[in-house]
Amino acid sequence: MKLTEIYKLVDKIAPFSISQEYCEKYGAYDNSGILLDCGKEITCALFSLDCSMRAVEEAKMINAELIITHHPAIYTPLKELTADNPVTECAKAGISIISAHLNLDCAKGGIDDSLAEVLGAKKALRMHELTKGGYGSVFEIEKLPLDEFVNRAKETLKTERVLVYGDRPVQKIASFCGAGMDDETVAFALSKDVDTFVSSDPKHHLVAEAVEKGLNVILFTHYAAENYGFMQFYQKIKEKSPLARAEFFADERLM
Repeated sequence: MKLTEIYKLVDKIAPFSISQEYCEKYGAYDNSGILLDCGKEITCALFSLDCSMRAVEEAKMINAELIITHHPAIYTPLKELTADNPVTECAKAGISIISAHLNLDCAKGGIDDSLAEVLGAKKALRMHELTKGGYGSVFEIEKLPLDEFVNRAKETLKTERVLVYGDRPVQKIASFCGAGMDDETVAFALSKDVDTFVSSDPKHHLVAEAVEKGLNVILFTHYAAENYGFMQFYQKIKEKSPLARAEFFADERLM
């Protein structure tokens, strides 16, 4: 397959236009798309949440001509490239890179939806609505003790690393994938009278504010909270793609 054909396949599942819409509508920044084109036909692709050196070594080992990541391999403009940069190593090895970031976060059935579904959402109210998706979910589940709710999520996300604040039963939840705990998301959650806030990568004052106002706060690692949804994306691409091989790389150090 040509690299552009893979790009079009990704675009059908998580349209890159979503990223542009989100950035224009909500003042965000992203760099999704074909980030490195080495000009090769693609017969094998490696899916990895991050373009890490470990992922690049795995791609070389399986003779992949492409790495598809969630987090952009090039985010801000590069001022230099060094020998220990994964993008440099990909270029040397002839491995192209496609990154699907905010488009995959916000697509219907994407990473934010996947996190909400893991937590029990059947139908959710969006914080940010987009033409083909959105970000941030508020939803209700059957009331559960906090420890039971957390243990179920840990089992599905395949992680043991989680910070839990609070002791209330869980019934109404606000969830935000990625580094989703900020002033806006906390204010949104509080405005919807949720009892539980789920995300990653918080600042202390926001945790303190949420706890002070009576919310349970559950913080998974950024990696664990997003890798599950990225795995679902990989399965969709694998089912639809005529690629000879597609493999998934999970970095257990970050789960």
